[in-house]
Amino acid sequence: MRFPWYNSIRFRISLALLALFSLQVGAVGFTLYEIGLRKHDYEILNLAGQTRVISHSLLYQSQNYLKERGALSLLQNQSGSDLYSQNLEQSMVLYDKIMTGFRNRRLDPEITGLDEPLTCNWDQHSRNQLDVSAAAWEEFRDGMKRVMDANPRNPDLIAARYAVQNGEALARSADNLSRAFQRMMEGKLASIRLFNQLALLATTLLTALIAVLVYRKILRPLTQTVDGFSRVANGDLGYQLPLAADNEIGRMTLAFNQLSDRMRGMFRLTDRISRGTNLHDALHFVCEEFRTFLPVEWVGVLMLTPDRRQIVLERLYSDTPSKLKENERFEFALSALEAALNQGSALALAELDTPDTASLLTKLAEDGKHSALFIPLKQSGGGETLLVFASSQAAAYPPQHVEFLSNLAAQIAHILEKTIVMEGLIVAAVEGLAKLAESRDPETGDHLVRMSLYSAILTEELGRDPACREHITPAFVRDVFRFAPMHDIGKVGIRDDILLKPGRLDAAERAEMERHPVIGGGVLRRSEEQMKTLGHSIFQIGIEIAESHHEKFDGSGYPAGLKGDAIPLAARIIAVADVLDALTSKRPYKDAWPMEKALDTISQDAGKHFDPTVVAALHRALPRVLEIYQRLKHV
Repeated sequence: MRFPWYNSIRFRISLALLALFSLQVGAVGFTLYEIGLRKHDYEILNLAGQTRVISHSLLYQSQNYLKERGALSLLQNQSGSDLYSQNLEQSMVLYDKIMTGFRNRRLDPEITGLDEPLTCNWDQHSRNQLDVSAAAWEEFRDGMKRVMDANPRNPDLIAARYAVQNGEALARSADNLSRAFQRMMEGKLASIRLFNQLALLATTLLTALIAVLVYRKILRPLTQTVDGFSRVANGDLGYQLPLAADNEIGRMTLAFNQLSDRMRGMFRLTDRISRGTNLHDALHFVCEEFRTFLPVEWVGVLMLTPDRRQIVLERLYSDTPSKLKENERFEFALSALEAALNQGSALALAELDTPDTASLLTKLAEDGKHSALFIPLKQSGGGETLLVFASSQAAAYPPQHVEFLSNLAAQIAHILEKTIVMEGLIVAAVEGLAKLAESRDPETGDHLVRMSLYSAILTEELGRDPACREHITPAFVRDVFRFAPMHDIGKVGIRDDILLKPGRLDAAERAEMERHPVIGGGVLRRSEEQMKTLGHSIFQIGIEIAESHHEKFDGSGYPAGLKGDAIPLAARIIAVADVLDALTSKRPYKDAWPMEKALDTISQDAGKHFDPTVVAALHRALPRVLEIYQRLKHV
C-alpha cells in the first residue's frame, strides 16, 4: 500500500505540534508587542493627566491671584503678578502643545521626553472626547487672548478673572479627556487579556485535537488491530479490521483485511446459496458473490444424460439476455468438456473459437462471452454435472482462479444438489396434488396437460414483450407451468353432489362452487407456511393461481373482485389458457367448440374477462398453441 507523504502519521503529528508551537510563540510575541505599545499609551495617558493638572492648577492659581491682589497693595503684589504671568504663559504653552499633538495624533519628543515622536491611535469614544476637549481649549485660549488684548493695562488681572470664569469648563473637559483615555487603555488591556484567553483556549483545543489524532490514528487502530488478531486466533476468520486512513497503520492492516475479506466473502456466499429456495436463486447468488473474486457474467449448470450422449443446460443465470435457454440439449461432442469430466478437474477456455466449440460454446460466443471455466461437480447420486462460468473478457480465468474454484467444487456441488433435490420434491408434490384434484372431477381428461402447456407458451410469449420482460424470468415460466394444474385444487373441498352434478347449479350451489379458489388458496398457504419454517418459499405462484384464476379483468370475477393489474399475472395467464381449453373440449353438457370460435370469443372478452395483453400473446403464439391442440385435443 502506497500513500502520499502528507497522509503519514508522522507528518500530521509533526504538523500539529508545529502549529501548537507557532500558536504559543505567536501568543507570547503578540503579548510582548502589546505590552511595549502600552508603554507608549502610558505616556499618552500621562500627557492627558498633565492637561488635567494644568487646567485645575490654572483655575486654582487664578483664584489665589485675585484674592491676594485684593488684599495687598499693588506694589506688594507686583512680584506675585510677575510670577502668575510667568506660570500662566508656561501653562498655556504646554497645554497648547499637548492638545495640538493630540489633534495631530503625533506627540513630539519635547513634550514626551522620548527619543522619537509617538504616533497616537484613538478609539472612537476618545476621538469624540478629544474633539470636544480641543474645542474647549481653543475657545478658552482664544477668549483669554481676546479679553487681554482689549485691556492691555492690566493683562494679568484680566487673564485671572477670565480663567476663574471659564476655567471650570476647561478643567471638566480635561477630566473627561483623561477618563476617556484611561477607558481606552483599559479596553486595550482587556483586549490583551481576551487574546491571551483565546490563545489559551486555542492551545487547549489544539492539544485536545492532537490527543484525539493520536488516539484515533495510532492508539485506537493499534488496539483494534490487537483485538482483530485475537478474534482471528479464536476462530473468527471473517473479521475485518477497520482500515485506517492512508498511513502507516493502514498499510499494516491492509494485507490482513484482504485475506479476511476473501474469507468473509466465502462464508457469505455459502450462507446465501444455502438459503436459496431453488437452483435459479443459487446460480444468481453464485454469480453475484463470485464477482468479488473473479470476472463472471454468466453461470450455468450442465448435466450429462445417463447415456452420455447429450448434455442438458439445466439452469442458467445471466446479467444480460442470453441466446441459450434452459433445458436446451446439446450433443456431447466436446472433447474438452469430456476430458474435464473424466479427469474431475476444472478446465479454463481462454477463447471460445477452438475446434471443440459445438453449439453450446458457439452460443456463448454469440452472447459476447470470450472465455469460460468448466468445473466438474461430483453428486451423491452418481450424476455428472458441470458448473460453467463465462466472461466477456478474454483469458479471464488464469490458473489461480482455476485453483480457487476447484477447491470450492465439493461445497458448491453439495449446495446445488440440495436445490435440485428440493425442486424435484416440489414437482412431485405438485403432480400429486394436481392428480388428486383431477380424480375428483373426471370430466377434465387431459385438460390439465393441455392448459399447462398453453400457459407455458403464453408466459414465454409474454416474456418477449418489453413491457413484461423484467417480470417474466425462466423461473417464472417454470413455476407457471408446474402450478397451472393446481388452479382447481380447491375443488377437493367441494361436496360431490355439487361437483358431480350433471345439470346446472342453482344459486346456493353456485355460491358453494365459487368457494373453491378460497379453499385451494388456503390449502397452498398452509403448505407454504410449512415450507417457510424450513427456510424455503415454494408455493407462492401456486397460491396466486389457485386464488385468482376466476377473477376477471373488469373486476366482475370472484372471489375477491380484483380488477386489472391487481390480479396476479400468473392468474391472468391461467384464465386465458383454462377457458381456451374448456371451450375447445367436449363436456357432457356441450360439444367442443372449433378453435376459431373459441379464439373469437376470447378476443371479444379481452378487457372484460381477460387481460388484453395476454390475449394478444395468445394470437402471437397461435402456431405453437395449435400444435398442442392438434396433438392432445379432447374429442
